[in-house]
Amino acid sequence: MSEVKMVASATATVVVSQIDYRSLVSRHTNVSFNHRRLILCYHPPRCASMESTLKIKHPTRRRVVVTGMGLLTPLGRNPNEYYNNLLEGVSGISQIESFDCSNYPTRIAGEIKTFCTDGWVAPKLAKRLDKFMLYMLVAGKKAVADGGLTEGGMEKIDKTRCGVLIGSGMGGMKVVSDSIEAMKVSYRKMTPFCVPFSSTNMGSSLLAIDLGWMGPTYSISTACATSNFCILNAANHIIDGDADMMLCGGSESSILPIGIGGFVACKALSERNNDPTKASRPWDSDRDGFVMGEGAGVLLLEELEHAKKRDANIYAELLGGSFSSDAHHMTMPHPEGSGVILCVEKALSQSGVAREDVNYINAHATSTQAGDIKEYQAIVHCFGKNQELRMNSTKSMIGHLMGAAGAVEAIATIQAIRTGWVHPNLNLDHPDKDVDMNVLVGGKKERFDIKVALSNSFGFGGHNSSILFAPFR
Repeated sequence: MSEVKMVASATATVVVSQIDYRSLVSRHTNVSFNHRRLILCYHPPRCASMESTLKIKHPTRRRVVVTGMGLLTPLGRNPNEYYNNLLEGVSGISQIESFDCSNYPTRIAGEIKTFCTDGWVAPKLAKRLDKFMLYMLVAGKKAVADGGLTEGGMEKIDKTRCGVLIGSGMGGMKVVSDSIEAMKVSYRKMTPFCVPFSSTNMGSSLLAIDLGWMGPTYSISTACATSNFCILNAANHIIDGDADMMLCGGSESSILPIGIGGFVACKALSERNNDPTKASRPWDSDRDGFVMGEGAGVLLLEELEHAKKRDANIYAELLGGSFSSDAHHMTMPHPEGSGVILCVEKALSQSGVAREDVNYINAHATSTQAGDIKEYQAIVHCFGKNQELRMNSTKSMIGHLMGAAGAVEAIATIQAIRTGWVHPNLNLDHPDKDVDMNVLVGGKKERFDIKVALSNSFGFGGHNSSILFAPFR
């Protein structure tokens, strides 16, 4: 404990290093950041005595670690299969098979070709749920199993302190689309599950119901930044003491007529139909739009001491992160990248991480003309003096999973930390003239010792998010 003496009419400034800033914030406190220091300005209430003593406790910040991972992607159904394919430069992008899209200008996607819920979801639910919910439930249960929470392990945890925060950018588009078709005949033909099974929150709720977890359970939808928003808010629930364990991430299944049609109308998708594996090409001068993908990614986050007590396997530590808004345009990035820069710098300052310690970035980089270069320029602005920095884009091989993108990319980031290998950037044949190949990973995997990794996700509406992961020490 430390004491700060102050006069009621004055403002006292205290410089504190690497503590839990949340414990210091009150309605009489202003907080600002200066590199790795936190500056606390205390403004005493008017009723305070002319001379008083403020005692400030400095509790240890609750640390958050990753103890389980589950996913479904076009490149694999478990983290090792998925990451091994990424390291080998395998593409999961191909011709769409789930519906006839021969009349569409885009006929390719990162599609999951076969999917089975046996052993994961009750047959009755499996027949009724929208696929984004099924992906979410399966990936979530895989993360639970990967975290060592067998039936016996589940009995030993306090389920009132376990929550679920998994979102979706688009929600149950298939349920909605089918209901619209049914309405053309009669409202009586609509499924009674249209409303609940199209809602983005219901997947988290069904997973919590299945597991009996009674902690914070909801969803967040911030377009393609959804997963990161969910992961960071889940981490904050643990840091703030609301929960000891949280399942978090995102799920998306929008490869259907209304989904492809909607993005075609936006003129956002690649039309490289004759060569699907070459279509997603972040930072390449020949890029012509992003490629839609589908799937889900879920992390099991846990408070460190809680994880130690149950002897959990710790994959990595989540150091923190941040959000910001471009406040500029619905679909276009800010021309100066100011929102991204703000987001990254807040993530560093709030996590107490020095910019020179960040040496790997899993970029949002979707293969769009404006988005790729604006993110690159913002990264160079923040980390340009770091000669060790390496950056890649997972989307070059699986496409853009939209609301699920951040979660499957967080898993790729954690796998890079675990394995010591970073995956290549596929299709970077003719790099944009404004990018430096000393920063971007080339066409082959690279051996790399990661100190701190940054994973970015940005969404329509100007939603920005950055998460920092590091090896657990």
